[in-house]
Amino acid sequence: MTPEHPIRVETHGRVGLITLNRPQQLNALNDALMDALGAALKSFDADPGIGAIVITGSDKAFAAGADIAAMADWSYMDVHLDNFITRNWETIREIRKPVLAAVAGYAMGGGCELALACDVIVAAESARFALPEVQLAMLPGAGGTQRLPRAIGKAKAMDMCLSARILDAAEADRYGLVSRVVPDAELLEHTLALAERIAAFSLPALMAIKESVNRAWESPLSEGILFERRALHARFASSDAHEGMHAFLVKRKPEFQHR
Repeated sequence: MTPEHPIRVETHGRVGLITLNRPQQLNALNDALMDALGAALKSFDADPGIGAIVITGSDKAFAAGADIAAMADWSYMDVHLDNFITRNWETIREIRKPVLAAVAGYAMGGGCELALACDVIVAAESARFALPEVQLAMLPGAGGTQRLPRAIGKAKAMDMCLSARILDAAEADRYGLVSRVVPDAELLEHTLALAERIAAFSLPALMAIKESVNRAWESPLSEGILFERRALHARFASSDAHEGMHAFLVKRKPEFQHR
């Protein structure tokens, strides 16, 4: 893959790794990158040999927002007719397998929103999170005003969106924005190890858990409980679930077939 390609793609056992690759632009997210990212996510999601996906950037930046140079002269009709953001930024919502973000350096604007769209965020100590769109007389439009309050609560989300406040990794961890914080030198190793641990479990169970947790974000408690109960009942149709329970009873390691 040439250096000019906006992403790099690798596999590590049952883990797919996608690296954002616009270093000169601090991985600013333009259409070409988001198209390539969506295609890679869909490819890994369709690959039966992959159980989890990791998205990462560089040491300096996970992604420093949308590509403002590309957007500065767009009109309303340009973005409306092109279905801006919805057309390719929302592809990640279609992915059924767990998606982890390994974040170092800047995760600003669209970069922060991309991380928020992932299922697990592992942050390096250097990570910085912000939604600074108000400084451009804009607003977070790739899910930031919707996902951030669900992650950290209304008060802190309002603070970040209205004042362009930057959170360091420790604050992001304390607020519940990230899943865990690790030293910079250990970020990718730690995230890949976590992804490999996740991917070793039964894939149908992982997908059911992800779908159930996401339902908790998007529905009342009573609806979420009903959805969870039906997902649990469906586990009894899975050969992996029976393998897991029988292996537990005889104290051996289960051998999941992802069925």
